[in-house]
Amino acid sequence: MIVRWLGHSCFFLEGSKNIMTDPFMPYGDFGCRPDIVAVTHAHGDHVGDAVSLNCPTVCPNELAIYLSKKGLKTEAMNIGGTIFVDSVKFTMVYASHSSSIDDDGVLVYGGPASGFVISMDGVTVYHAGDTGLFSDMKLIHEMYHPDIALLPIGSKFTMGPSEAMVAAEFVGAPVVIPMHYNTFPLVEQDALAFKAAVEKVTDTKVAVLEPGESIDTEEYL
Repeated sequence: MIVRWLGHSCFFLEGSKNIMTDPFMPYGDFGCRPDIVAVTHAHGDHVGDAVSLNCPTVCPNELAIYLSKKGLKTEAMNIGGTIFVDSVKFTMVYASHSSSIDDDGVLVYGGPASGFVISMDGVTVYHAGDTGLFSDMKLIHEMYHPDIALLPIGSKFTMGPSEAMVAAEFVGAPVVIPMHYNTFPLVEQDALAFKAAVEKVTDTKVAVLEPGESIDTEEYL
C-alpha cells in the first residue's frame, strides 16, 4: 500500500482500491482519484470536497443523512461498527472531539466525531480523526494492531505533540505519520521535533511528509 499525505487530515491510500480520507485538500489533489472516501466528522476542514468527488462515502450516520441529501451515495456507520466496501474493511472508532455542519450559517449536528481503522491488502491503518488523547487508544492496539497510525499534532483543536507522543505509545503502531498541523497559523507545529522525540524513546518510526509525499508500506513494515 502507498500512503500519501495530501495535507491537513487528507490521506490517499493506494492499493487494490484507492481510498481518500477527510478530503479537505488545501494544497490540491496531486492527481489523486479515489474509489471510496471516508469522512471522520462533519467539520468543513474534513468534509472538504466529498460531495464533488461523488464517490461512495463512509461517514457517521447523521453526516451520511446530510450528505445524501446533497446527492452523495453514503455508507452510514456509527462507532463500534464494521462494514466492507468493495472488499475494504472500515471500523469506526471513538474520537474525542466535536462535530457540526455550518449549513448557510446554521450549525447542524453532524453525529459523533470518529476515527477509522481501515484494512486493505493486508495493511491496517488507524486514522485518528480530530481527537484529544484518550486511554482507550490502548484498545485500538489490542483489538486491531494497526500497522500505520495517522495522528493529529496541531494542538488548539486536537492533540498537540506531547499528547500525540503518548497516543503513539498507546496505539503501538510501528509507523506514525503526523497530520492536522501547519495548515493554518493556529495549528503550527514542528513535526521534525515530534519525530525526534518519539524515536528517541520508542521503536516507532515517524514519517514526516510534505503535502503530496508518500511512503510505501512494504519499505516500512
